[in-house]
Amino acid sequence: MNAVESLEQLRRDSAVLAESFSAAGYSLYAVGGSVRDALLGELRSGPGADIDFTTNARPDEIARLMSPLCASLWEQGREFGTIGGLVRGGSFKAEITTFRSEEYVDHSRKPAVSFGDSLDVDLSRRDFTINAIALDVVTGEFHDPYGGVSDLTAKRLRCPLDPEIMFSDDPLRMLRAARFAARFSLDIDPLIEAAATKLAERLQIVSPERMRGELDLLMVTPVPSVGLEFIVRTHLAEQFLPELPGLALEQDPIHQHKDVLAHTMAVVDKTSAQLTLRLAALFHDIGKPKTRAFTDNGVSFHHHEVVGARMTKKRMEALRYSQQMNDDVVMLVDLHLRFHTYKMGWSDSAVRRYVRDAGHLLDELNELTRCDCTTRNARKAALLSRRMDELELRIDELRQAEGLAKIRPALDGVAVMRILGVAPGRVVGEALTFLLEIRLDEGEIGEEAETARLQAWWDTREQS
Repeated sequence: MNAVESLEQLRRDSAVLAESFSAAGYSLYAVGGSVRDALLGELRSGPGADIDFTTNARPDEIARLMSPLCASLWEQGREFGTIGGLVRGGSFKAEITTFRSEEYVDHSRKPAVSFGDSLDVDLSRRDFTINAIALDVVTGEFHDPYGGVSDLTAKRLRCPLDPEIMFSDDPLRMLRAARFAARFSLDIDPLIEAAATKLAERLQIVSPERMRGELDLLMVTPVPSVGLEFIVRTHLAEQFLPELPGLALEQDPIHQHKDVLAHTMAVVDKTSAQLTLRLAALFHDIGKPKTRAFTDNGVSFHHHEVVGARMTKKRMEALRYSQQMNDDVVMLVDLHLRFHTYKMGWSDSAVRRYVRDAGHLLDELNELTRCDCTTRNARKAALLSRRMDELELRIDELRQAEGLAKIRPALDGVAVMRILGVAPGRVVGEALTFLLEIRLDEGEIGEEAETARLQAWWDTREQS
């Protein structure tokens, strides 16, 4: 949809609410992301869509007017003037909030809310001008007191009021600035950058979960480096992601090596907008500063993937990531150099082990490996690409021949106990490890051959 079609769709979606509020003598405006996205021709409509509204009606009246139009209501935000509901049998989610102003205290992100009758005051409390545009869903007229439409057209990111006040009130807005700049390719107002730099330490009052949420949204934007560079320049990253600015290693005229921070930004931008993969790209080289060594042959970063995996785990735990996300990203960081250890070609055994170790992250590992090549040397880049092509071809061949997705011995633990006449215990695990090594080295040899090899292993063990 273009902008005109998106705006018409937004009004159609809002019609049933607009009619009800207008008939009761109240105004109703769509605000925030839905208006911004409609102006960009990117409105999400229908089931699963979220539309925010503001009105001069008080919460009790909002609930009364919404109730017959919604499949269900939620009133957790009533204290802040917000009533939410599933409109038209669940076709979209609407949250309607009374015009309000907010006052913050120094130690908290939670504002003291007072209800009002001024749309301009309500819009002034919003983070950026591009989010402070209101569409009267009754008349179709725009209300844009802070120039959000022109900023959106000119690709500028500004605050409605003094950004120092805005960011002091709610420090998370500084990270939102990074996200919006990256999502919409916006030039950040110098006043925003100066305020973020001055108030970076105030980010400490924000919970790790909220910071992680903004980081996640930034990481899946089209060009995350725009926002990442902003949080490094302003020292925001030092408050919750200090490993990132730590990649800006000093260069000297003798020991030249790639700018690790710039390389990391390039790798992040090259990867697909998938959170696990993007986080792995962000963290893949964070072990380099701790492992950098100067030798007669130049600069080395031996085992930086191992050190980096440990650092990644610690940082992701601090940001309260789920265990699954933590495990997946750490594994990708740990394995991101594995491909380069196979310089002599891909034997069947090497392919099996690579696939086994990557597990469900095989595709992500392959993409990270490809994107990790940021060299401007066309010959070197072509060589790495060709080697990756060869590996993926070998994986496909073995997958078809051996069912590579299920790399395990023909015999299971029950069979091992029966053949060896042993009870459950450590020896069963050792036997299965022995059989898995055969599977990885030789492929499928069949149950009969595995039984013979297992018995021979057991006899040798018993005699020793």
